[in-house]
Amino acid sequence: MEEKTQIEDINHEFYNFRYEESEKDFYRIKSGLTPEIVKKISEEKGDPEWMKEFRLKSLEIYNQLKVPKWGPSIDGLNIDNIATYVRPKTQMSGKWEDVPDDIKETFEKLGIPEAERKSLAGVGAQYDSELVYHNVQEEVAKQGVIYLGFEEALKSKEWGPMVKEYFMTLITPKDHKFAALHGAVWSGGSFVYVPKGVHLSFPLQSYFRLNARGAGQFEHTLIIVDEGADLHFIEGCSAPKYNEANLHAGAVELFVKKGAHLRYSTIENWSKNMYNLNTKRAKVEEGASIEWVSGSFGSHISYLYPESDLVGQGAKAEFTGITFAGAGQNLDTGAKMVHLAPQTTSLISTKSISKGGGVSIYRSAVYIDKKAKGSKTSISCESLMLDPQSRSDTIPAMQIMTDECDVGHEAKIGRISSDAIFYLMSRGISEDDARSMIVSGFANPVSKELPLEYAVEMNNLIKIEMHGNM
Repeated sequence: MEEKTQIEDINHEFYNFRYEESEKDFYRIKSGLTPEIVKKISEEKGDPEWMKEFRLKSLEIYNQLKVPKWGPSIDGLNIDNIATYVRPKTQMSGKWEDVPDDIKETFEKLGIPEAERKSLAGVGAQYDSELVYHNVQEEVAKQGVIYLGFEEALKSKEWGPMVKEYFMTLITPKDHKFAALHGAVWSGGSFVYVPKGVHLSFPLQSYFRLNARGAGQFEHTLIIVDEGADLHFIEGCSAPKYNEANLHAGAVELFVKKGAHLRYSTIENWSKNMYNLNTKRAKVEEGASIEWVSGSFGSHISYLYPESDLVGQGAKAEFTGITFAGAGQNLDTGAKMVHLAPQTTSLISTKSISKGGGVSIYRSAVYIDKKAKGSKTSISCESLMLDPQSRSDTIPAMQIMTDECDVGHEAKIGRISSDAIFYLMSRGISEDDARSMIVSGFANPVSKELPLEYAVEMNNLIKIEMHGNM
């Protein structure tokens, strides 16, 4: 309890700076946010009573909190106009052939079934507010790995008590207004439990597609990697472009037990009408480690700062990320490391690219507690601006409470070398291709951390951004 209170206090301090209508294909709860709407969502979900009460309490907190000031302006987002629940007219399926053709076609274009066949231990696919497909390979299930839709786990007699124990204990509704919004209207998501000592040789993946116009997506991901276990989890996100705002305010809570390891990889390719206000946090125990690998593309506005709470001696955290901000985009991203135990280690390595007047903001926070003697942290952020109209800012913050630690920070902002462009063009490469090659090389430290299929996808996204914003 004391540890939890301390982390909450630290977060409140740091958050000052980072801190019924029918349609053809969907059932959609009307826009707005009232107790009646929250109760309706809870009814649609078949929530247990404790979850309904949690939603209503979160709504109370949401109405009390102000919109945070740490990121770019979100004045263009009116949450009262956002549909908080949109259900496709289909049930979740464990067989790909049973997924409706229009939804299946969307995911096939994104490569979901093909990736599953090649390199994944299990897949969950969410369409708007509901999980529509879920499958786990038999050999993975035999190892005792539990990978369920979040709502299925919530209602399960076996796993429901664990969901209740962990749900929104790392990310609390009091953290900020979007966390409170999530607590009130969350829908869908994933639950993963990896038993003690189990090492998965292939990743699990969850893919989120927000397809409805003027809607929000609020999935909740809860992963518990037990002592000595190992997991790689991949999250993918996308949405089509509309002429009105869409909202993504999901939450990710990761619990990495003693001696365990978790790699959490994300590729987000939202459309440029999306407000991506996501919250992610990990609790890392003694001798355990968390790796974040993040590629952030698309979206009009992003607030994204994954946090690692290093609560056990020798715990480690590493964040490797890249963002690409094109015309009309303001991507405010970074990471936060909280050292609460001795000999803990953290590393932040980020790269950002801005083009066509896009804005990339790197925002980080490091807190080293007085008890965290012998801890080490290193921060490196590099920004590449591709034209004079673009902008890149670096906003680091550190709070160091002990002299017995090692802290380093490095930041670089620059542009593509004209000599490098000239050299490549002298070898018969066009100017556009030369620029793309240099940018792909700049992003290589991130792409090399991903499985091959996803590294290819990320590099393709960079090429599309490069040529789409010329």
